[in-house]
Amino acid sequence: MIRYAHTNLIARDWRTLADFYIALFDCVPAPPERDLSGDVMARGTGLPGAHLRGMHLRLPGFGDDGPTLEIYTYTALAEGDPPAVNRPGYGHLAFGVDNVAAMRARVLAAGGRAVGEIVTTGVSTGAQVTWCYVTDPEGNIVELQSWRAPEA
Repeated sequence: MIRYAHTNLIARDWRTLADFYIALFDCVPAPPERDLSGDVMARGTGLPGAHLRGMHLRLPGFGDDGPTLEIYTYTALAEGDPPAVNRPGYGHLAFGVDNVAAMRARVLAAGGRAVGEIVTTGVSTGAQVTWCYVTDPEGNIVELQSWRAPEA
């Protein structure tokens, strides 16, 4: 059996970022908070002296057994380029919302920023999706999307 478990997000400040996803996207803490270090973490991560703290958040719409967003902060962070929608690798998290414009405004008010505009496009089934990209306060890209069924 294969089952999707979680997506990991490395944060500069895991508590602040977790609070953002809890407040805006109805994520729910999945205790316990983690404080991980020692030989096993060093060997598993390939980072000598690895020490990380954080927690898992249950993603909305899946219940107690659903996948989580795992947010951690390492005591030693490597610097890199900020996330970009066209950079190879993992690109963004996506959340289905009732009203893209309203959620975009909430994200911006909570310290995120806009990436592009709100757009609506049709798909081959006749359905339409309204979507946009925003960032969380640390610059990670989030897609907001709302689907409308085809008209009969």
